[in-house]
Amino acid sequence: MVLGREAAMTYARYGATVILLGRNEEKLRQVASHINEETGRQPQWFILDLLTCTSENCQQLAQRIAVNYPRLDGVLHNAGLLGDVCPMSEQNPQVWQDVMQVNVNATFMLTQALLPLLLKSDAGSLVFTSSSVGRQGRANWGAYAASKFATEGMMQVLADEYQQRCVSTALTQAVRAPQCVPAPSRPKIHRNLKHPLISCRSTSG
Repeated sequence: MVLGREAAMTYARYGATVILLGRNEEKLRQVASHINEETGRQPQWFILDLLTCTSENCQQLAQRIAVNYPRLDGVLHNAGLLGDVCPMSEQNPQVWQDVMQVNVNATFMLTQALLPLLLKSDAGSLVFTSSSVGRQGRANWGAYAASKFATEGMMQVLADEYQQRCVSTALTQAVRAPQCVPAPSRPKIHRNLKHPLISCRSTSG
């Protein structure tokens, strides 16, 4: 959750009204408290376990967010599971499924549910978190690498589908600068994030 926490703090420092999402209420409460202490604004948070969530859960979440927020200016998909780091022949099928559920399926379902709120923004942004193994496969990184290839593909599809509308997509990695696929003639992403939702989950599970 470190990356998600730092992103939330940074957005808040730039004046964003931050909405937090995660499975651990105590950790969310701590992040919200830090933001409140530093900025004087109290973020709202929502509980959702991406490992077990369904499309219906995500739609219900979007409805709850819409009660207090007329739009979302950005969504950061930061949640992730690492899974087993071992040869393909030793990958545990259930762990593989769990990694795909959190890193791919839940990301898709959340995006689908939140798109109507993003489309109400003049300049909405979807930010996905990837990895170098999502571009070049590496031995023993089976499930995680496959999930990040899927993440990058999802981002590219969304970028193409919404290039003429008010949503841009971006890709960020923990140790690399953001790589953006923006719609034509769009301002920089960080300037638009007034109401971002941050999805957080430790990559270690």
